[in-house]
Amino acid sequence: MDIAALFGQIQQKASFLCVGLDTDLSKIPSHLRHEKDPVFAFNQQIIDATHDLCIAYKPNLAFYEALGPKGMESLQQTLSYLPKTLFTIADAKRGDIGNTATLYARAYFEQMSFDAITVAPYMGRDSVTPFLAFPNKWVILLALTSNTGSDDFQQCLVAGDNPEPLFQKVIRTSQAWAGPDQMMYVVGATQAEKLQEIRQLIPDHFLLVPGVGAQGGSLQAVAHYGMNAKCGLLVNASRSILYAGNGRDFAKEARKAALQMQQEMQILLDRYL
Repeated sequence: MDIAALFGQIQQKASFLCVGLDTDLSKIPSHLRHEKDPVFAFNQQIIDATHDLCIAYKPNLAFYEALGPKGMESLQQTLSYLPKTLFTIADAKRGDIGNTATLYARAYFEQMSFDAITVAPYMGRDSVTPFLAFPNKWVILLALTSNTGSDDFQQCLVAGDNPEPLFQKVIRTSQAWAGPDQMMYVVGATQAEKLQEIRQLIPDHFLLVPGVGAQGGSLQAVAHYGMNAKCGLLVNASRSILYAGNGRDFAKEARKAALQMQQEMQILLDRYL
């Protein structure tokens, strides 16, 4: 999916919602645990309830890898079930070099057909460029995250003629590797006050923004500081949608939570675009 198609989906649905499929077997409703594949049964109902309200889904690979081969079968079934018009993100946070990076890219882009993958840039250019060799696929580079330990490194000043925080150095340097049609950046919603300076560095790139919902980030602040002329935002919500209910009507409750976010997003799109 290219950037024009992505923006087209945003316009069509009046939404920039990404639903994180962080499916925790211990948290899904008890009646599903008797299914042959409980994880897929849960995902299937979540997708049925939300696919018209969002433009992307982001499975967190750890939740599937932790279940071994059965978990990876659940992931593949989930990917096969998703409507092809939706943007799919492998939240894998890979970050190795050379042939290893190429093999990771082949696994998620060719074998599983994800549209995008999250990548950690700590090892530099050669940990990222192998993923960029695949046409019509996206790299989503970790830049400024929401976790409490993000200040350990991301805000540290990098020495030079004009010292700058490491996250800014990552953004500035990586722009030479790919343009806005192939690279996005992760910026946590709890770092919304930094979005204004990030937008000065990358006015045209899409940002994947986790942290709205259960983590307490403000959707209004993210839109105010981060939206550009083509929206430029994919705001992810996981727990606040997936586990909005825990009974037999869990999918209905998930839809209510997703619909509330979509309606707020529609107001924000009307305001800023």
